[in-house]
Amino acid sequence: MLSEGIHSLVDTGNQFLLLYGIKRSNQPASADFPFGHGKEIYFWCFVVAMLIFALGGGISIYEGWQHLLHPEPISGFLINYAVLGLALVFEAGALWVAFREFNRSRGALSIMKAIRRGKDPTLFVVVFEDSAAMLGLAVAVSGIFLYQVTGDPIFDALASIGIGVVLILTAIVLAMESKSLLIGESAEPEIVAGIRQLLDADERISSVNEVATLHMGPDFIVATISVDFVDALSAEQLQAAVTALNKKTKAIDPRIQRVFIEAESEEDHLIQSS
Repeated sequence: MLSEGIHSLVDTGNQFLLLYGIKRSNQPASADFPFGHGKEIYFWCFVVAMLIFALGGGISIYEGWQHLLHPEPISGFLINYAVLGLALVFEAGALWVAFREFNRSRGALSIMKAIRRGKDPTLFVVVFEDSAAMLGLAVAVSGIFLYQVTGDPIFDALASIGIGVVLILTAIVLAMESKSLLIGESAEPEIVAGIRQLLDADERISSVNEVATLHMGPDFIVATISVDFVDALSAEQLQAAVTALNKKTKAIDPRIQRVFIEAESEEDHLIQSS
């Protein structure tokens, strides 16, 4: 019960941190942050994962270990079951809402693929937290029930350790996903392919050297394009081509907000990239 209390307290604090991260990430761009603050949400999701790992998982395992060394009797079974039962109802409702939103965003993708390719961590963080909460509550109920049936306090201690293990595994997955987004993930392959297809179809371009994309936030993609334009283009034609390609690239996906087009030969690009 203490482990579940810590778990619930950590979860509540995490929701406030996620709300704060969403608010911070919506700040407009400035001279110091020309691409906005979109990546703040990735940072705060990573902080959430660390809190789940340290406070939730670490303290739960510590409490379980202490109860293994110094067993204590359990009383008030009815109150324990009532509290855990209400918690299961509330967590199930929260998980249903979170999973509904997650399903809406993932479309036809599988759950694991949607998590790996998802760029808005707030969606899968809440799903993971609520799923871990449901599993933790089930472990807590099982531990109390087994203690009530057998009278052996080891089940109470093992349940606490089990809750800690669930939280630590959840934190590791969340930390890995948040780290990847924080470092800088590219846009979905379909978007990159769409940009390349647009460039390949343009007669003013002789070759496409590179299409690099970067998520600066869930709804902010930066695209950097290196192309070799046809030598016969005048300066005015080159300027018109860059302007047109910039608009067409942004039209591929509304999240593409900044496009940088470099005009360089394939040889020069290979030299600079090496």
